[in-house]
Amino acid sequence: MEKFLKGYFYNPSRGNLKIEEVMEEMLSYIKEKPEKFYDIIVGCDSSSGEKFNFPVAVVILRVGEGGRFFLKKINYPSSIRKKFSNWKMRVLEEVLLSCQLALFLRENFEKKMENEPDVFNYQLRYIHADIGEHGQTRDMIKEVTGLIRGNGFEPKIKPESYVASTVADRYS
Repeated sequence: MEKFLKGYFYNPSRGNLKIEEVMEEMLSYIKEKPEKFYDIIVGCDSSSGEKFNFPVAVVILRVGEGGRFFLKKINYPSSIRKKFSNWKMRVLEEVLLSCQLALFLRENFEKKMENEPDVFNYQLRYIHADIGEHGQTRDMIKEVTGLIRGNGFEPKIKPESYVASTVADRYS
């Protein structure tokens, strides 16, 4: 979890935010229209260049009205980067980072919500994985979806995994 506590998440409107500030922004967004339903989704991608980084994204959707995202690039020291030259290892790291962040948010965001007098309609249910039935990742679908389900979330894969394949990918 230390990966998410140190450094900043980026939001185009608010700039760089600590994870605590990300959760405050999410709560503020929900409070703007508390009668709406919200989906909080996590996904990750990875770069394929020499410097591997893993942009992990949190998206909060006001269903039917758009949403906001927060993104953090996870970088590893060069001594660890070698293991990510294998694309399967990169995909698994993407999913592990997504699960870690989603678990952190589930625990800590729910604590924030307990202190709120109003009841809000939201779910943190899905993790988007940058894999699909076409291409080289098709052989990893069972492994990746099992990993996500084993952590208590529902997996979404391409073409439904837009948090990983679009939002996070844009910043890889």
